[in-house]
Amino acid sequence: MDADVIIVGAGLAGLTAAHELTSRGRKVALVDQENAANLGGQAWWSFGGLFLVDSQEQRRMGVKDSFDLAWSDWQGSAQFDRLDDQDSWAVRWARAYVEFAAGEKRSWLTGHGLSFLPTVGWAERGDLRADGHGNSVPRFHVTWGTGTGVVEPFIRSAHQAAARGLLSFHHRHRVDGLVATDGTVTGVRGRVLAEDRAPRGAASSREEVRDFELTAQAVVVTTGGLGANHDLVRAHWPARLGTAPQHMATGVPAYVDGRMLAISAEAGARLVNSDRMWHYTEGVHNWDPVWAGHGIRILPGPSSMWFDALGRRLPQPYLPGYDTLGTLRHLRTTPDLSEHDHSWFVLTQKIIEKEFALSGSEQNPDITAKDRRAFLRERLLGSGAPAPVEAFKRNGEDFVVAATLEELVAKMNALTDKPHLDAALMRSQIEARDLQTDNPYSKDAQIQGIRNSRRYLGDRLGRTATPHRLLDPAAGPLIGVKLHVLTRKTLGGIQTDLDSRALGHDGTPVPGLYAAGEVAGFGGGGVHGYNSLEGTFLGGCLFSGRAAGRAAAAATA
Repeated sequence: MDADVIIVGAGLAGLTAAHELTSRGRKVALVDQENAANLGGQAWWSFGGLFLVDSQEQRRMGVKDSFDLAWSDWQGSAQFDRLDDQDSWAVRWARAYVEFAAGEKRSWLTGHGLSFLPTVGWAERGDLRADGHGNSVPRFHVTWGTGTGVVEPFIRSAHQAAARGLLSFHHRHRVDGLVATDGTVTGVRGRVLAEDRAPRGAASSREEVRDFELTAQAVVVTTGGLGANHDLVRAHWPARLGTAPQHMATGVPAYVDGRMLAISAEAGARLVNSDRMWHYTEGVHNWDPVWAGHGIRILPGPSSMWFDALGRRLPQPYLPGYDTLGTLRHLRTTPDLSEHDHSWFVLTQKIIEKEFALSGSEQNPDITAKDRRAFLRERLLGSGAPAPVEAFKRNGEDFVVAATLEELVAKMNALTDKPHLDAALMRSQIEARDLQTDNPYSKDAQIQGIRNSRRYLGDRLGRTATPHRLLDPAAGPLIGVKLHVLTRKTLGGIQTDLDSRALGHDGTPVPGLYAAGEVAGFGGGGVHGYNSLEGTFLGGCLFSGRAAGRAAAAATA
């Protein structure tokens, strides 16, 4: 055999599995269709947020958290409703993951050299129901080094294992099928692609050179989801989210193509929860793109006003940073909005300086470089927006700036095929909102949320602007941002047991086949259910990749 275990996919889940295997003396063949520059996969591009429960960082910021509260939040968000079938393993994975996040996860990560920003982010604040979707407290721990910092120790481990003869890299090897011997998966076959030195994330050649086949005692599939394949996204788009947009920005590189889902199914693996997905509504086109249709997500604070394509303020709980899929559902199911693929933020310079962050390692050079002085200078002590945000404001095709609301609306209308926005209607809504900023007992849900946010020290210091009137010239200029649906994550996938063994349609493991990361719904075929609590995608890759590596190591002892 060519190895003890073959891992298909050199992203975070695959690298984590490889670390677990090689640290136990197993020989691994790591196969990926991209070149060596893409080691680390999609995780390399991420912001590096990780979901932790009752952490040192939370306690330092005065946040009281517990397993019970986190598990309640997870269940309210996941809304598991297929417990006797497609969710039967997902719910077990979910509980195990929350236990991990409340237990050894932080010490395991710091043991690999990871550390976190002192402030904890408050993502996905939810749908304003105690038993509904959302994080009750801040749990979004940003890693020093962002996504590059998360994958760094596992890339280093892979190179060290290769130097010891325990790991072989097979870059530019595209898997087209799984090989079975007497009912057990024992290898992979496919085509070697032509050498291509494209930079990380850029589309690469699909020119085929020759066939290949590798054999092993087991195969671990860790190839991610389908976010770059808009045809597959539309094919699986659920009716509960209305109609799929005609235009979507792409939040992942082109190699996130979903191919291994069908290939694994052909080998007997069961695919579940294929109608569950996670796409953002706050996407903007990257003015300096790496891949085709490259979109960046705005991670907003709570103060921007959100309007639909016709200039109507979005109702609660569809507020910035609250309920991602609820907002997507509202925009795609409201009858007179379904033909429009965009919505709008309206904000002030004061808000963008304090509240706008951009998802992605390359959009956060201070954190990615672990430059603590630059972080303090840029984000807490400096004036103006962070440099990458300011670059988008200056160069981004979705940003407009004006001194007056009428001028701003005219510029916003210039970005669409027809002038859908009425300045008088928008003025009346903004003025009504502005009146509530002077009212300490505001009836406006967003103003209440802003004030609640500022009760948390981390948000008051770096993520929530002091409440002010949007039409106050002293807070200006005014800024309009055209927002697009941004494809990102597959929440369903290959159903797996708690050892990451791929399960067949009869519920028993497919011999020799394991799956981890996004291709497995981050565990069990859909650990998130219907909604993510954020910071759980990287963590799901780590947790399921670790389980797969340990189980495959034991099976191949």
